[in-house]
Amino acid sequence: MIVSTTNTIEERPIRADKGIVTGEAILGTNIFRDLIADIRDIVGGRSASYESVLREARETALAQLQDEARRVGANAVIGVDTDYENISTGSSGSMLMVLASGTAVLVA
Repeated sequence: MIVSTTNTIEERPIRADKGIVTGEAILGTNIFRDLIADIRDIVGGRSASYESVLREARETALAQLQDEARRVGANAVIGVDTDYENISTGSSGSMLMVLASGTAVLVA
């Protein structure tokens, strides 16, 4: 499966447009990650635990996107966009939502 952020694939003409496909992933973080992230926010630096959750969510959303494209008979997804959102669940922590969307196509 070809997945591209561009609207064309070089030397692979689009034979059929199969429509918009999406993949979603919502993963919970936890209070300890939130606490460490709050500290990192104050002192600076990267949060490896959040980066790991973010990577997992993105990979899950893109895998779902590809699965949906296969179901509609596509062999590529073009114009892929990913959106990220942090959803607060109150004092218990937060959840990370990643949405991937694109156009499923059949290319030569």
